[in-house]
Formats: sequence, C-alpha cells, structure tokens
Amino acid sequence: VALGNSHSEISVDDISSASDHNVVRYDKAGDQHYDIISAYIKSIRGSDPDAALHYLARMLEAGEDPRFIARRLMISASEDIGLADSSMLSLAVSAAQTVALIGMPEARITLSQATIALALAPKSNSAYLAIDRAIDDIRTGDIGTVPAHLRDSHYARAGDLGHGVGYSYPHNEAAGVSEQVYLPDPLTKAKYYQPTDRGEEAVLSQVWSKIRSILGRD
Repeated sequence: VALGNSHSEISVDDISSASDHNVVRYDKAGDQHYDIISAYIKSIRGSDPDAALHYLARMLEAGEDPRFIARRLMISASEDIGLADSSMLSLAVSAAQTVALIGMPEARITLSQATIALALAPKSNSAYLAIDRAIDDIRTGDIGTVPAHLRDSHYARAGDLGHGVGYSYPHNEAAGVSEQVYLPDPLTKAKYYQPTDRGEEAVLSQVWSKIRSILGRD
C-alpha cells in the first residue's frame, strides 16, 4: 500500500487501508488520550450514554487499560453524581473490582453497564464543591480552635482544662440532634454543604434544613 502511494514511509492511513478495520488514532501519552477520556467523562456528566459509549469504545479499541477507565468512573460517581444517587459510587467500585478480576474482553460489558448507569443517573456536584469550600477556608488561615466542649476529655486533667465540659450527647435528644456549636468561632456561619434538589439529594436537602434549624444555623 505504501509503495502504491509513492512514498517510502508507512503511515497510519496505510496500515488502516491494509487492515480489516480502521486504526484508532490514540496515543496513550499524547493529546488524543486526554481528549478522549475528557470527552468520555463529560458525556457521562452531560447524561448522554450514547456519546459516552462511543468514547469508551474508542478507548477499548485503541488498547487503553480498562482499569484506568474504571478508576475514572469511580471519580465521576463522586464528582458528578454524588449524593443525587450515592449507590453509583458502589456500582463504580464494583465495576472496577470486576474489571480487575476478569480483564478484557469481558470487562467491556462491565464498563458499558457502569457507563450507561452513571450517564443516566441524576447529577450533583455538591460533595465536590463542599470539600473545596472547606479547604479554601483552611488555606486562608483564620480557622480558630476546636470548641472546648468537643475536645477529648478522656485523659487526666482534661476536665480541669474545660475539655468536654458542656458537651450535649445527641442520642439523648428527641430528634437525635443537640443544639450546640460544632464549628470553630470564626466559621460558625460557614455553609460548605449546599445540597441540590436532584435525585436522592432532595431528601437530604430537607433533612439538612431541619438540622440547621435545630443547630441554630438558619
């Protein structure tokens, strides 16, 4: 084929023309690798299982390590679906374990199943945003100290230092929640977790609203 094309170097197109199927352009260390995995994850995030399956197939046909793909699914389950359907993380972990145990070619089926499930699941990035908000506050430096009533009181003289004094045991309360301060003084107004109203998180949003009211943090 290369000779017929009047050049001495064999190209990807030459190999593709001489083979039974197209050669997928995919360099594991190059831009194609990152572009395709990016498109794959963004298709899951965008709730398009067909597009996600297309990019999954491209990676598999190019010889991508299925364990790498499975790891990305676990990240997606927490970052993009999160508390809207917390079972998706368990599904992604199970998929990763299955892929590691059975390998290819059967692993393609497991990856397909997990890809479709994650793509069609309700989406929430509240957990992702919540921890980043908390980390941002830590990095500013004004974080205060642990409230005295929450400190460890099991060592000698802890009581003399006021550690643990005034702590209210939540299980003794009718609602299972005590009206007390948990955050350090500079952060008592912090709102790290801001739930969505999608999927299971709609229920969590209502629960958190009631708890905040009891805690006096409305």
